[in-house]
This record gives sequence, C-alpha cells and structure tokens, in this order.
Amino acid sequence: MMHPAFGPLTGRTVLFAQPTAELYGSDRVLLESVEAVLNADGRAVVALPSRGPLEAALVAAGATVEICETPVLKKASLRPRGFVSFLAATARGGRAGRRLIARVAPDAVYVNTVTVPLWIALARLARVPVLAHIHEAEGSVSRPIAMALNLPLLFATRVIANSEYSVSVLRESYPALARRTKVVYNGVPGPTAPRSARELLDGGLRILFVGRLSTRKGAAVAVEALGVLRARGIDATLDLVGAPVPGQESYQSDLLTRVADLGLAERVTLHGFQNDVWPALEQADVAVVPSLYNEPFGNTAVEALLAARPVIVSDTSGLREAAGGYLSSRRVTPGDAEALADALAELGTDWPKVRIDAAVDAFSANEKHSPELYRQTIAYLVSELAAGLPTARTTSTARSHARLTTNEV
Repeated sequence: MMHPAFGPLTGRTVLFAQPTAELYGSDRVLLESVEAVLNADGRAVVALPSRGPLEAALVAAGATVEICETPVLKKASLRPRGFVSFLAATARGGRAGRRLIARVAPDAVYVNTVTVPLWIALARLARVPVLAHIHEAEGSVSRPIAMALNLPLLFATRVIANSEYSVSVLRESYPALARRTKVVYNGVPGPTAPRSARELLDGGLRILFVGRLSTRKGAAVAVEALGVLRARGIDATLDLVGAPVPGQESYQSDLLTRVADLGLAERVTLHGFQNDVWPALEQADVAVVPSLYNEPFGNTAVEALLAARPVIVSDTSGLREAAGGYLSSRRVTPGDAEALADALAELGTDWPKVRIDAAVDAFSANEKHSPELYRQTIAYLVSELAAGLPTARTTSTARSHARLTTNEV
C-alpha cells in the first residue's frame, strides 16, 4: 500500500498494543488507527498476543507485527484465582514487553482497549508517552470493579473513547479523567458502492445478524423473534454471520438445538465468521443488533447503515448513540423477542419508505464515520503526543523498517 513521502509522523515510530488478533469491532478500529499512522508517514509496529486474521490485515497495510505475550484484564482477573493467573501472565508479558519497547524505541505507545493495562505501565516506565483508546463501557459492574478496571487509565498521557456513553461510564469512576477524555467516533469503512435494498420483499424478509455467537450479543433473541414472526404467518429468514467465543462453542450448539425445536432449521443459516460482511449485508433486507447488555458503541449497526440497510438495535447504552439520528433505525427493549418481531413486521409493512430512508442514511453514516476523517484525527492526536520527543530515527531509517514482516518476541 502506498503512503506519503512526508507527513506529520515522518520519522516517528508508534507501537500499538492489542489484546486480540481477530477481526471484530475494536480489532477493525485498531486497523484504521494503524492506517492513520502509516498514512501520516509514520512507522507502525503492532504487538499481538497471538496469530489470527488481524495479523494478515496489518501486514497487508504495511505494519510490522510482533507476537508478544500480553495479559488481558477481565472481570475474572479481579477474583482471587484469576488474579494469581493474571499476575503470572503479567510477569511474563512484562519481560517480553520491555524487550520489545527497547528494541523498537517507539516515539509513542498506542494501547487499544483498557484490557491490556500492562502496556500503559511499560510505556511510562520507559518514559514513552502513551495514548489509551477506550472501546469498553462496563456500566453494569459494581463501582469498585469499574474503578479497578479503569485505574490504569489514570497513568495514560492521553485518553480517547469511542462514544459519549463510554465517557459517561468512565465518569462514574473517575470524573476528572472523563473530563480530559476526547471522544473520537469510530472510522468505519463502508462498501465501495452501496446498493439500495430490493424493492419487493419476495420470498419473505431477510434478516441478518452479524457478531459473536454469544449470550451477550443476543443471537438467541434474533432466533426467537424469527419464531414469533413465523407463528404470526409472516415469512422471513435469518442469516447468522459470526462465530462463538473460543471455549464457548456450546452456545452455538444450544442455539442450533433451539432452532430445531422451533422448526426453523430451513429458515436459519449459520455462515461462521466472515472477514467481509458486505456481501451478507447486500443480500439482507434488515440487520438486527439485539445485544442483551451494555455496549460501548455499535460498529455492526453502523455497517448496516453504511450498506443502506435499516437496522434494529437494543435500546441500550452505546447502541442508542450508534443508531441514533437515522431515519431507518429502530430501537427495542433488550431481550424482548416479541418487541423485535414487532419492529421487523413494521419495517416490512412500511417497506417502500424504509428502503428509501435507508439509502439516505447511508450518506449520513458515511459522513459521520468517514475513515479518512478518523485517520486524520488519530494522526493529529498521535503526532501531538509524540511531538515532545526527539525523532527516534531519520526518515530513511524509518522507511527501511517498513518491511512487511512478522516477528516473535
């Protein structure tokens, strides 16, 4: 991929710390942040805890990938047994991280999500400015746990968040920190040329769910809503694009059992994880995001809007923010399959207007979540962060490091 010969990050190296190597919401946003640095003529090095689809995407973009053990902070890590395991992983990850920082000599460290706080500590110990990017909003946990999870952010040089909702949750724990946190809406690349939804719903309403097959994301609610529609005599199908959380494959098995119990085996299709969601959205009439719990934002909702498809989201947290202000979006009570079925039926009844509204919304969503605007904002913030340090290497040396390689620490 071609990048400019000179930019605000010429000669600068940014080390990104990432908790997963997958390609879901925050992973894709990380890719956009890396592109921001590369487009500004900076060098991007990304520390991943393991190999996965994100690695190939990063290498293709022009980043250098380092495989480096990184402990991931979870709510379970705050329990006695989990805390012991987390400390052991922190010790191992700390040694690897220190070696990587010493070798890369970054001008700034970019920590993607609050779940890898070790990198904030390592950056500060190395006297390297660090930017923390919040993608989480655990509004349902107790205040002590929320304070513990967000405590490392106090030591970040700069903090940004993906939504006002994320900042509001942070405010409950650390008001002063929330005041200095900047909201940067996710840059979400859309399809090259979105096609309007089909004019007639021949063969029934095509419903699409994109996301993790997990209790939290509410795929089971979508299945139940389909069952309600069928019981009402409304023809519809459901496509599920996503995979279960590793170690929680039983959720998918239980979901398929429920599909069979409802007599929906011929109406529900599982496609597994798909790196490119646009073909699925192009075939769909409507997307659903029926999350049961708080979400910091809703990239999948934005993707549906960018594809000129109406979207129905749970009326909660960051999903309100992601889908708010659009003509073709609807909100329903989380976990209420009847309400979701009602909203789907209403869209079908008013389809001629809905499909036109969705086409208009695609332009609005593209303007609000423009990847170019996002990259420019991130490049500015990172260059401002690194400006206090002398350039770590000359431009020619930086370019010599732009090879497409993957290393292990």
